[in-house]
Amino acid sequence: MSRKGNCWDNAPAESFFHTLKTELTHHERYDTRAEAKSEIFEYKEVFYNRQRRHSAVGYLSPAAYEAAYQKAA
Repeated sequence: MSRKGNCWDNAPAESFFHTLKTELTHHERYDTRAEAKSEIFEYKEVFYNRQRRHSAVGYLSPAAYEAAYQKAA
C-alpha cells in the first residue's frame, strides 16, 4: 500500500477477483462452503499460479516466471 486513500492500491486484488469470478465461480454452484473453498484453492494454487499465463509477466505462468527469475539471479 502506498498511501491512505490511493484507489490504485486495490487494483491488483480487484483484477484477481474479477478473473476468479469470470473463470470459475459464476459457472459453478456449490452445495457447501467446504466445496467452494476447495474449488477456489485448487483454482488459485494449481491453475492460476502454475498454469495460467499472465500478460504482465511476458505470458508466462507466475511459477514459470519466478523460476526463470531465480535462475537468472
